[in-house]
Amino acid sequence: MPLSEFSPGQIWTMDYPVRYAGSGFNARMSVVRLDGNRLMLHSPGPMDDSTAAAISALGQVTQIVAPGNFHYLYLARAQARFPAAETHLCPGIERKLPGLAFDWLLGPRPPAAWSELMDQVLIRGSRYMWEVAMLHRPSRTLLLVDAIENVTDRTANVSWQLKAWWKLVFRMWNRPKPAPEYRLGWQDREAARASLNRILAWDFDRIVLSHGDNIVENAKQVAREAWTPPLARDPE
Repeated sequence: MPLSEFSPGQIWTMDYPVRYAGSGFNARMSVVRLDGNRLMLHSPGPMDDSTAAAISALGQVTQIVAPGNFHYLYLARAQARFPAAETHLCPGIERKLPGLAFDWLLGPRPPAAWSELMDQVLIRGSRYMWEVAMLHRPSRTLLLVDAIENVTDRTANVSWQLKAWWKLVFRMWNRPKPAPEYRLGWQDREAARASLNRILAWDFDRIVLSHGDNIVENAKQVAREAWTPPLARDPE
């Protein structure tokens, strides 16, 4: 599957099909240039020979990042392709994959490997989902996996099952929103608000998403509106 250049010389993406709960849709992997020849593989996808070669042509993968606790399906394959890279996990994956070797659990602050170029926030407050949002400062790009999904009339490879759920049940069709697991599981809204407000304080103007169309216009306003329920104060 080919890589697409999202930010010239800085970020590349690759879409690939997945199935979840009986529905088909696309997911998205990102390749981020850290500095010089170093690359981060963000939310790894399928890794055949041609994909691995295309990534290697861009530089050396030194960091593999699984940024959400639902985004680990192809992690071991990425490790096999790039065995010298360090592996960083969103909390929760280590319990789902107890035999997986990894170097670090991601937290609220970026590790030294990318702290000069990227910020991160561990999104707290959900009963079901954990995610580490990242900001690539040089390109002003926010990287999310499930905190916003943006499935629209333009989105490719959406099954009729997902379309029915998004239109009739979750009211997410053509409306950027957090994944249903977030919306059904906000348990600690104060913690959620603190996490999301930290993200909104960042300087970004585009968002790369794992599911649906990337957001390339009015990104901060779109994010603020998508997160209105957890951001809104509960009635006194």
